[in-house]
Amino acid sequence: MSGLTADGALTGSATSTEPSVGDFFELMKPRVMSLVVFTSLAGLIAAPGDLHPVLAIIAVICIAVGAGASGALNMWYDADIDAKMARTAARPIPRGRVTPDEALAFGSVLSVMSVVTLGVLVNWVAGALLALTIAYYVFFYTMWLKRRTPQNIVIGGAAGSFPPMIGWAAVTGTVTIESVLLFLIIFMWTPPHFWALALYRCRDYERVGVPMLPVVAGPDETRRQILLYSLVLTPLAVMPYVIGLGGIVYAVVSVVLGLIFLQLAFKVWRIREGREADHAAKRLFTFSIFYLFLLFAVILGEHLALKLMV
Repeated sequence: MSGLTADGALTGSATSTEPSVGDFFELMKPRVMSLVVFTSLAGLIAAPGDLHPVLAIIAVICIAVGAGASGALNMWYDADIDAKMARTAARPIPRGRVTPDEALAFGSVLSVMSVVTLGVLVNWVAGALLALTIAYYVFFYTMWLKRRTPQNIVIGGAAGSFPPMIGWAAVTGTVTIESVLLFLIIFMWTPPHFWALALYRCRDYERVGVPMLPVVAGPDETRRQILLYSLVLTPLAVMPYVIGLGGIVYAVVSVVLGLIFLQLAFKVWRIREGREADHAAKRLFTFSIFYLFLLFAVILGEHLALKLMV
């Protein structure tokens, strides 16, 4: 079995054991994929009109597979730095359970299959958006932005913001202001979410030369940017209620959660040293996941209830 030296380099070759289904599933970043599935389903259910249940299931599966393909291609390209970071060193390629060539072939095949299947069986607007998402994440973010600019998360965050728009397009065949708003909520959520993680994982990124904001601009500037983005995100997240996409339950939930998000972001900005600073960043990172999940859960629940009553 291959291992890691103190600096994270691979010390051995993979065993002769063939990679398992679980290894390939891990390449697809299942935790990220689950959020993609959930937000795309929210967009699909919230969209006006109806999609045959079989086609709806196919659409969600294609979006999930496309997201997984992006994850596999990201792991293929980033295998060198993954091996040196504590958070990613146990991934299948650094551990020698899957070869880079296998990951590349796996991700490429899934990318093509997911896009073509979604385009042919559902509609080509959704298929084109899925293709754009995969290309944006792999080529624009992973291969270009990530290792070149501290704004990698800001600009690259668009890739993770497309799923509800794709779900919406699967039903309507169009891109509307409602789906753009769902896109923008995730887009503005991404920087404070990932920068909170980067604050207490700063040494990992510094070790591999990835110019995350805390590495390049320092933790104080990162805290300031987290607070600024949070101040934009929280009122933006209330807008679905304003335009009629969310109901009264959504209005209450988005306001209450937004106030908690701002409180945690303010603590990250205010507490700047010691274990308390790391604790504040971890609390914001953890809550941010719950925050986005619950916002989209309420949208999904409200629209599903309306459709079941019709």
